[in-house]
Amino acid sequence: MTTVDIPAGWPATEEEARAVQDELRGRVVLDEPGPPPGTGRVTGVDVAYDDERDVVAAAAVVLDAAGLDVVAEATAVGRISFPYVPGLLAFREIPTVLAALDALPVPPGLVVCDGYGLAHPRRFGLASHLGVLTGLPTIGVAKNPFTFTYDDPDAPRGASSPLLAGTEEVGRALRTRRDVKPVFVSVGHRTTLADACAHTLALTPRFRLPETTRRADALCRRALREATGGP
Repeated sequence: MTTVDIPAGWPATEEEARAVQDELRGRVVLDEPGPPPGTGRVTGVDVAYDDERDVVAAAAVVLDAAGLDVVAEATAVGRISFPYVPGLLAFREIPTVLAALDALPVPPGLVVCDGYGLAHPRRFGLASHLGVLTGLPTIGVAKNPFTFTYDDPDAPRGASSPLLAGTEEVGRALRTRRDVKPVFVSVGHRTTLADACAHTLALTPRFRLPETTRRADALCRRALREATGGP
């Protein structure tokens, strides 16, 4: 487990954080297909918080994309680096997530975030932020549609519908299990929306959420318990 300090010069106010988003958003790459779904490695990242103790734990879990077997994993723990502000959650998570990724013994390949990429009020959620900072292809797979609207996809697995900000498509509502609530997929960096959905389906052979997210969620929660002595 890696211990993380808040980086020097890290934004401390909403205005500073929004200025960073404005600066980095223009670096998002949207015209690359990214790695083919079901090939190479794919890495899930997730975080868990203990706000009372001011602790955040991040996990990165690398899977073989073909068989979904675990290849490597790493965790990092640090102080919460930004207050809770909707639309700026990446600033609470990025330092520890980067540390967990840096601690991996193998290249991560595509990174799947439990959250948003372009499906974000400022079109720069965690997946996009992380992709720009690392140069890695990234996607966001979220549990809810945030502030956006969508029509319920058809019942079968693989059905989807646009996730909309007004008339702008910012992602897809994607059915990963028949007759089960969809997940909400968006591009982060260096991939396409069609491939982001294909990756998500390849990662959900049995459950609603990607195996990357499920495994990273369990690992970061365990790391938080170990760091805080919690239940």
